[in-house]
Amino acid sequence: MKIINYRTESKTGNLAAITGESKIYPLPFENFQDFLQKCEEEKKSCLTLVNEVIKGVEPLEESLADLSLNLPVNAYEVWASGVTYLRSKDARNYESQGGEPTVSFYDKVYVAERPELFLKSTDRRTIGPNDPLYLRSDSNWQIPEPELGLVIDGNGTIIGYTIGNDMSSRDIEGENPLYLPQAKMWKHSCSVGPAILLAETVDDPYNFEIICRIFRDGEKVFEDSANTSQLKRKYEELVEFLTRDNIVFPGTVLLTGTCVVPPNDFTLNDGDLVEIEIPGIGLLSNPVKAQTAIGVG
Repeated sequence: MKIINYRTESKTGNLAAITGESKIYPLPFENFQDFLQKCEEEKKSCLTLVNEVIKGVEPLEESLADLSLNLPVNAYEVWASGVTYLRSKDARNYESQGGEPTVSFYDKVYVAERPELFLKSTDRRTIGPNDPLYLRSDSNWQIPEPELGLVIDGNGTIIGYTIGNDMSSRDIEGENPLYLPQAKMWKHSCSVGPAILLAETVDDPYNFEIICRIFRDGEKVFEDSANTSQLKRKYEELVEFLTRDNIVFPGTVLLTGTCVVPPNDFTLNDGDLVEIEIPGIGLLSNPVKAQTAIGVG
């Protein structure tokens, strides 16, 4: 069971559930947070509430391809995890040390008890399917970072899974690790979607295939994939550190790190198209656009 948010000519936000038979049922909630609040009020799981709500309701006549999708959840905050895959550790070492084999803080955090967590985006900075990602005007080495996203409630319970693109300016982070916020957060530097797959319907969350494709001038210039089985840390571990002495809001998204990294000589260009696919969740597609200056859209 998946949850989407779509728009029509008369309404900007409509929540709906997609069943295993690909039927789409409208839900009587303004947004995903309202849906979570109803689950909490009635002390019911997300799946139970959806099944009760759609009972006797006619599905939409449109298919998923006919709908214009919004962000599935307008998360007040999107957090991200770093160096959770071996491939990510190696990439961070390369950009900061030029490939030198010396031990770095990235090696240390990879094996440390405490994971790397950082604030990636906020509600007004995050975009959804088919919206444009922006390039930083002061970076010459930028890549997408395809990641599985955890959708959690206010208690830190994992209620669903989604796709996230944690855009990164590798040259800025490589210059100095203290520049991480600038290397990670700017206007339209994070996309999430297209759906939320309810956790109750997932047999093995450590067996998601993550596929990334980049197109330039209509031709595919990059494709690679990884599996969440390669993740070094457990999801609950990442969530526990995020919620430790911290407040999390219902619908918070926590990105779990990347294991798909383009070649070191690759950077995104104006006009590129990034696709991230996780079978079972969907396809998150975003065009790439340049900015003339930081903060200008």
